[in-house]
Amino acid sequence: MKKSTISIEVQMDENRFPETIEWNASDSTIQNVQKAKAMILSFWNGEDKEALRIDLWTQKMMVDEMADFFYQTLMTMADTYGRATRYTDQVEEMKNFAKDFYKKFQQKQLEQNKAD
Repeated sequence: MKKSTISIEVQMDENRFPETIEWNASDSTIQNVQKAKAMILSFWNGEDKEALRIDLWTQKMMVDEMADFFYQTLMTMADTYGRATRYTDQVEEMKNFAKDFYKKFQQKQLEQNKAD
């Protein structure tokens, strides 16, 4: 049986807020440590029927980057759900929600820019 390791290193400031997030994977074709401004990691505990998660972001993460990150994450979650269930109607609902979410973010940005 082949084994793969994913390592995540988070450097915190004095207030325990992430300053840097770095990761690498033993099975990756990329040899260097990768930097990230944010991460969402979820685990499913089948015994307790609950999701456990770690979500972190650095102070360098801009609001527009967070919106992009969530949009892309929601879209890929929909794809994953579709591959697991073949429930294309729900996949479309999830993707429509993600698109609507992103459009609303863009509208807020436009309104803020006009106010500034």
